[in-house]
Formats: sequence, structure tokens, C-alpha cells
Amino acid sequence: MNKLSVLVSLITEDNDYQLEQAASAQAAALKLGASVQIIYANNDAVRQTQQILSFIQQPAKRPDAILVEPVGTGMPQVAKAAVDAGIAWAVINAGVEYIPQLRQHAMVPIFSVAADNEEIGKIQGQQIAAILGNQGCVLYIEGPGMRDVSKLRTKGMMGTKPPLVNVKTLKGDWTQRSGYHAIESWLSLSTSRDLHVSLVACQNDDMAMGARRAFEELADARTRDAWLRLPITGCDGVPRAGQAWVSQGLLTATIVSPPLMGDAMHLLATALKTGSQPPERTLTVPISFPALKELQKARNHSLQVMP
Repeated sequence: MNKLSVLVSLITEDNDYQLEQAASAQAAALKLGASVQIIYANNDAVRQTQQILSFIQQPAKRPDAILVEPVGTGMPQVAKAAVDAGIAWAVINAGVEYIPQLRQHAMVPIFSVAADNEEIGKIQGQQIAAILGNQGCVLYIEGPGMRDVSKLRTKGMMGTKPPLVNVKTLKGDWTQRSGYHAIESWLSLSTSRDLHVSLVACQNDDMAMGARRAFEELADARTRDAWLRLPITGCDGVPRAGQAWVSQGLLTATIVSPPLMGDAMHLLATALKTGSQPPERTLTVPISFPALKELQKARNHSLQVMP
């Protein structure tokens, strides 16, 4: 068999978790003796579709497999085009409904690998409870609404946060820049002064750090310091980013969700070697960082509310 060639399509380069996804794919490729090419869609679903189709439609560029973390939808027509061209197809961190149908007569592996995003949301709701207790107000920065990742994390968080904790939702796109602008825009509203925020929670660590940077740039020292004393939490928990920021005291907590591309590469290689289909869907298990018990112990020392 020739050297396995894999195309990895990711959402953006402006996100630590996406860069960790790329690194995990490269590490797995090295271990498997495969070649991997990584492309980024810059948060543009149309661009991502066009990029992938350019590889499918040109035989000279055609890889053995495509692993894609979709910006928007799961691209069912693109998936079908890939499979019809004899290219294995794996969807990463997104829920799609077409995989069972494609697998019925496919001659190539077709599968999905995802973080358990509803469980990530549940853990974040539990972190909110551990930090705030039974009541408070959370400023919540959510990822793009078109993605299942965002919807499931919100669903999980809303299901486990204490009933008396209120949530004000802002929108971001997974980047630090979007977290910064979400907070900057919200602070410019007169209504922001009426909300007594006690915690800032974000659906990933990059948006959380962007939010923190917006607070750091406030001109009034007293207001700036008050915001910066609030707990700020994120998700993804990349060792050199989210976990490091928690250890440095820049974030209060994160949720460790291991990168998925390496697992997908290994599932793909095993399937091709054995001539079988991988499991239709594989979920990874997230954990709180630090542990929920540690957050509860620290509650009395860190809790404050914006006046």
C-alpha cells in the first residue's frame, strides 16, 4: 500500500485548540508513516467547502482521506462527492445525520469523532455552581450558533447551573478577538451597568482570554480591577493555553477536552488496514480543570460581584 495521504480541514488558525488539533494530526501521521496536509477555512463555511472540493475534483491532489471539522454544516454533498471519489471521510466535533446512509454501501471508512460537548456544558454548569453557590449572574460568551458544539455546550450548561443563577449571553466565534469585541461592545451599552455580574464563562479558552483583555484595557482603574477580580472560565484546556492560563491565575477554570484529530487518524489507519468500518461515532470524555472540589474550596476566597 502506498503512503497514506490525509487532508485535514480545520476552522481557523486563530485558536489554540485548532492548532492543537493540527499538532495531534501531525504527530499521528508521523507515528503512522502517513502524510498530512492541513488547511484552514478562516471561519468561512463557503471557503471550507470550496477548499475541500478543489482536492476532490482534481485527481492529482486527491488524498486517501479527508478529516474535517466543519465551520457550519456537516457538508453532506461534499461528503458524498468525496466518498464517490473513493476518499475516506471523517467529521470531527460536529453532529451529522448522513453518515449511516453513506456507510451502507461505501468502500471507504466513514465515521465521526467528537468531544462530548453536552457533557462539557454540564461540567461548566457544575463549575458555575462550585464557584458561585446557588445564585449569581453569569456573563456567557457562546460560540457560533450554527454549530452543534455551541448548542450542546449551552444546553449542558443551562441544565446543570443552579436555577437562581441568571445568564446573559454574548456571541463570539472561538477566537480571542471575538471574545474581546463581545465584551467591549457589551460594556459600551448603558444597560451593562444594570447587570450585577459575578462570573464570566466562555465556551472556549480563547474567548475567555479575549474577554479578560477587554477588561484589562478599561481606562478606569477601579472598574478595571473589579472586573479582573471576577472568576473567568473557559473550555478546551489545551496544556500550553487553557491549562497554563489557569495555573497562571489568568483564568479560574477550564475543561480539558483532548484534541481529536490524532484519534481520528488512528481510527482511519486501522480501518484501512483491516478493511473494516470504524465505529460510526466516537466520543471523548472531558474533565474539569481544576477539579470541582478544588473550585468549591476556593469559593469564599475568590467570589465577588460587580456593583
